[in-house]
Amino acid sequence: MAQQPSIPKGTRDYTPDVMVKRNYIFDTIKEVFQRHGYLPLETPAMETLSTLLGKYGEEGDKLLFKVLNSGDFLSSASDDELVARDLPRLAGKLCEKGLRYDLTVPLARFVVQHRDEISFPFKRYQVQPVWRADRPQKGRYREFYQCDADVVGSASLLNEAELLQIIDEVYRRLGIRTRVLLNNRKILAGISEVIGCPGKLPEITTAIDKMDKIGNEQVNVELQHRGIPAGAIARLQPILHLAGENDELLDRLQIILGDSPTGLKGVEETRLILEYAGLTGSLEGVKLDLTLARGLSYYTGAIFEVKALDAEIGSITGGGRYDDLTGIFGMPGVPGVGISFGADRIFDVMTRLDLFPRESSSSTRFLFVNLGEREARACLPLLRALRENGHNAELYPDAGRLKKQMTYADRRAIPFVVILGEEELENGTVVVKEMSTGEQRVIPAGDLARWKE
Repeated sequence: MAQQPSIPKGTRDYTPDVMVKRNYIFDTIKEVFQRHGYLPLETPAMETLSTLLGKYGEEGDKLLFKVLNSGDFLSSASDDELVARDLPRLAGKLCEKGLRYDLTVPLARFVVQHRDEISFPFKRYQVQPVWRADRPQKGRYREFYQCDADVVGSASLLNEAELLQIIDEVYRRLGIRTRVLLNNRKILAGISEVIGCPGKLPEITTAIDKMDKIGNEQVNVELQHRGIPAGAIARLQPILHLAGENDELLDRLQIILGDSPTGLKGVEETRLILEYAGLTGSLEGVKLDLTLARGLSYYTGAIFEVKALDAEIGSITGGGRYDDLTGIFGMPGVPGVGISFGADRIFDVMTRLDLFPRESSSSTRFLFVNLGEREARACLPLLRALRENGHNAELYPDAGRLKKQMTYADRRAIPFVVILGEEELENGTVVVKEMSTGEQRVIPAGDLARWKE
């Protein structure tokens, strides 16, 4: 007996009914991106490992999917190296490519590679899958889609405010109530300075970025394992757990970080971003959260995360400023900021909360039943006229029993069935049956294309 086929763990098939809903999410996000002047871009699924490695921090590098070289990939490694099983070293010899981990690093590579072809500031959006060799679990997949919007070549904080506006508009359209968490890596750098660990920012941010997953106590254990002294951990606690409104928190940080120019710069930037967001009407639900760290190492300024209020799931949008990223590819001095919507998690939230519209513009609205060769021929011009007037319509391809075709329409959730039989041919009419109510209307065949619900 043949083995039942399967797919890799952490991946999913998307059935047509699921794709209709996913496309609703994609189309909504794309429309908002375009409304704000962002242009579409696509990059390859694979990048060279030299492009990917070292851009996501120690934890991120471990989650890269590496692609074996073509042909005799073992020829580049000696027998001694194979016996030693030094996997990181072997991977460097056997693999020259990897699947992209996100869309931001490929964007930076693209900007550097095509610097003479694009105009700055460069505003692009990108909707493509990414891959991470993570442990699959609820709400976390190895293959998932990101919907990114980035501005490269501008240091203005108006860009951060615009991204907050985009977040607000997308989730209002989708019907998801959210809380937007905001922080600044300069503030975190200042905190690391005032607790006596100025050179330990990566270790601190990697640990506190797990706060909502493992809790404060385990974060402190990880900080200790990463070499943060007990005294510094103790000084960190009251700062991370400051409470109050955004303005109150910034006022207190102004005092706490008084000896850190970097930290004070982060406070100043955050105040201005919040002021701009208030002017655009997108400040509601934005909360300064000092435990937000965004573990990726390329962030340099404001950082964002979005949580759904009515569903227990991880962040559904994240991003921030990364002013040094293109410098890694030999093009320093090009600032950038962006956000990424996690389409898969958004889908899960909307499914759980039943937020998808009942009817989709991409599904069939009219099904012509097929009662025979003569009747099918008569349906074809009517079918074309419906489509030309903006209606999605199809003809059942095989002549057969009416009950079978009605069952097909019902299972496909097609709202209207068009019946054209011998009597209708003689009278120049069609019967339109509304499937939800069973109501049938007889109308002139020529009026069908002008159908109004």
